[in-house]
Amino acid sequence: MQISRLDPVIATLQPSNHPYLNGAWTPQHEEVTATDLHVIEGEIPTDLDGIYLRNTENQLHQPLGRYHPFDGDGMIHQIDFRAGTASYRNRWVRTRCFAAEQEAVGSLWGGLADRAGTSKRPGFGAHGSLKDSSSTDITVHAGKAISTFYQCGEGYMLDPETLEPLGLAPWVPLDGISAHPKVDDRTGELMFFNYSKHAPYMHYGVVDRAGKLTDYIPVALPGPRLPHDMTFSEHWSIVNDLPVFWDAELLKRDIHAARLHDGVPARFALIPRHGTPEEIRWFEATPTYILHFLNAYEDGDEVVMDGYFQENPTPAPLENADGYGHLMAYVDEHSFRSKLHRWRFNLADGTTKEERLDDRVLEFGMINQRVAGRRHRYIYSSTSKPGWFLFNGFVKHDLDTGESWEVTLDEGRYASEAPFAPRARAVDEDDGYLVSFVTDEARGTSECILIDCKRFNDGPVCRIALPHKISSGTHACWAERGIE
Repeated sequence: MQISRLDPVIATLQPSNHPYLNGAWTPQHEEVTATDLHVIEGEIPTDLDGIYLRNTENQLHQPLGRYHPFDGDGMIHQIDFRAGTASYRNRWVRTRCFAAEQEAVGSLWGGLADRAGTSKRPGFGAHGSLKDSSSTDITVHAGKAISTFYQCGEGYMLDPETLEPLGLAPWVPLDGISAHPKVDDRTGELMFFNYSKHAPYMHYGVVDRAGKLTDYIPVALPGPRLPHDMTFSEHWSIVNDLPVFWDAELLKRDIHAARLHDGVPARFALIPRHGTPEEIRWFEATPTYILHFLNAYEDGDEVVMDGYFQENPTPAPLENADGYGHLMAYVDEHSFRSKLHRWRFNLADGTTKEERLDDRVLEFGMINQRVAGRRHRYIYSSTSKPGWFLFNGFVKHDLDTGESWEVTLDEGRYASEAPFAPRARAVDEDDGYLVSFVTDEARGTSECILIDCKRFNDGPVCRIALPHKISSGTHACWAERGIE
């Protein structure tokens, strides 16, 4: 393996007992480029042509208050596959906040777990006082990678192959974009929403394949809400108004405390992709909170949507002697009990039907993006370590047969979100690989694994050593070469 390292950036972070600044969440601060990667097991497939991009949180400076893992500075890790070879690089997302804290040699903003007044400067996001760390998601649109922030940020562009910074996405509105914009590979369009504490509280937009904002409309809500994700079908985009949002009385005192509002249903807005506010169709459903959706498609008079239903969206704190129990419960899937779920919205009579697809605790799922917005057969979900925000395996579902297969990693090995990477010239929907980065706590190393989705039970068919241990994080994507 040949490695070149960039000059280090300024870091002031001190050792602590924080559960999400240690172990698999230990921040990684160095930037490297590595070629001629060592293959630990198997062979790098010659029919894999594209780039895996993963966003991670890596706190650089000593926090001003109580650190939350979503506060960390964004860093993109990439592995590039072509012609049976692989190369790796990682780079900071050099946001305006990143630059300001480098100049100040320390933290300037508080985080999600902090009280009002912690930040030294005005901030970003629906919260209004956070650092836009652009450390949540990463997607590729119009030939550019775009990193995003948990509570609506500016959207930072990078070259997906070199990770060179390309500045702010020029189409992003004043209220920013939410963590999860969605790209339709068939049309080249990107759909997004944002949310805020001022009326109408949400907007929805579309960006064309050339990177031009073509649609931007208000989606009126009763008050400030905390939506996180969206999905789309061929003709509809779906955003949500869920009953977990800030307590209105506490918000008057600038306290951002989310709670479940009893008696308030979950609501879903079906918006024609290029529609007007008057064309929005609202549907009600069982109260819940939903972090992530998988896909939606049209079936006669119905729009079918799959995602992860939380049975206990505001869980009690976990036992923790250091006072992190509340934080740990809210990022623990086994505390909020996320289950694979299906909603059916009937456009003819306005009703909603629901069904549970699996009773296991699952989240952070993926499909083959070639069928996004159309009927999907296969779903790939992540499993997690109880009590922790750490992925320890994957489940493949065949929705036609009802079968499922599970891969569980050895104890102390933790994966990242694993998008589906189609084989070159693939015909079948499941003809390809799951790609993931795995951190091995016992060895203090990281690697890339490939799971052949046609032979799911076999587990990883290829393991590739990475040049350093990387931090756990949230989201990742696969970008096929030649698709913008």
